[in-house]
Amino acid sequence: MDQPNTTTVLSVRVSREERAMLEAAAEQSRTSLSEFVRRKSVEAAEIDVLSRGIVTIPAKDWEAFESWLATPPEPNPALQKLARLKPTWDR
Repeated sequence: MDQPNTTTVLSVRVSREERAMLEAAAEQSRTSLSEFVRRKSVEAAEIDVLSRGIVTIPAKDWEAFESWLATPPEPNPALQKLARLKPTWDR
């Protein structure tokens, strides 16, 4: 079993133009090419995972979810105040 701070190698192929772009971006970020690619890849993966359109609710939690859906919303004064504001471009 891997320890919490161990790393593994991931190898990807890129064109010369892609590598040059990645190297320029890494240099502008004042980081290594490897760190830049790792950080940006993880950020993109997080966005993809968190924005997926399918939500899975375990069967054991389904009744609680349906009950929550059927519960009338409680008034939220902060949201009511916000809804009354005019957009900044209309001021």
